[in-house]
Amino acid sequence: MPELRKDPIIGRWVIISTERGRRPSEFFSDEIEVKDGFCPLCEGNEDKTPPEVFAIRENGSPPDSPGWTLRVVSNKFPALRVEGNLNRQGEGLYDKMNGVGAHEVVIETPEHDETLTTLPIHKVMKVLTAYRERISDLNRDPRVRYVLVFKNQGAAAGASLEHSHSQIIALPVVPKRVSEEIDGAKAYYKYKDRCVFCDIIRQEIGHKARIIEENTAAIALAPFASRFPFETWILPKDHSAYFHHTEAAQFEDMASLLSDALRRIDSTLPSSPYNFMLHTAPSNKNAEEFYHWHIEIIPKLTKVAGFEWGTGFYINPTPPEEAAKYLREARPQGNRG
Repeated sequence: MPELRKDPIIGRWVIISTERGRRPSEFFSDEIEVKDGFCPLCEGNEDKTPPEVFAIRENGSPPDSPGWTLRVVSNKFPALRVEGNLNRQGEGLYDKMNGVGAHEVVIETPEHDETLTTLPIHKVMKVLTAYRERISDLNRDPRVRYVLVFKNQGAAAGASLEHSHSQIIALPVVPKRVSEEIDGAKAYYKYKDRCVFCDIIRQEIGHKARIIEENTAAIALAPFASRFPFETWILPKDHSAYFHHTEAAQFEDMASLLSDALRRIDSTLPSSPYNFMLHTAPSNKNAEEFYHWHIEIIPKLTKVAGFEWGTGFYINPTPPEEAAKYLREARPQGNRG
């Protein structure tokens, strides 16, 4: 059983995942695992994954069989497990609990060579729909305090399988990074009676230098204090704290802008690995007034080293205004259908 342990100094929780234990020699591989050309996520290999917990099927085919356009399955090597009780306890000054939660894999396409960047918009909409449905379902578990959706694209970004997929982890605690965002947004709202993210959107639209693209529903921008080169945020223009409350009608514009941003990044930085995170309000927080869900895309271009680890500061060699200009001028390729 995995275990969560709390740092008593800064309050950060860490997952000690013994089931993912690795020998010393295994930490130095930076390659995506391929065994004789076999991919467990490809269509036809449904029996090689855990049973699906959600799927989109166009032809009425039965679960765990071919005929799907998207599947969600439990991770075969989960960081957290659904079974069991939290069993919160102390060990001297330390706090810990069982690693209870959920860890799922969103298989975004049955085609091995497609990626989220190359998927047509109607398929990107299905990916967003899967995120919404799984977040809604996982939030029904009273043990769950936060659900994070993320994607590691490329070996350097942490992907262990080549087939395009993203992941969902349901946690029994709110991560420190999210808590800091929540607290900052709440303090801003208390002082100004406005959402800080909404104010950012209004100012960036007026300023334009850091705008990458926008449409009726959403905006893509390079954040003013970008931590990494070509860091890109996507935010809905209408205020909304919870991603899973988003209406299906908004997903076409959201999918279009997400697809456009990824293709612009790929056109500017061909085949660059990246990380993608969806930040939404925690289920147990009444954050509707002051928080604003958003997507963060971070191309893996620089390394976090001693200065960053030691200070929490980041050194970004590309000003966001310059990055936004490059991305605005990019000529994204790919299927838009």
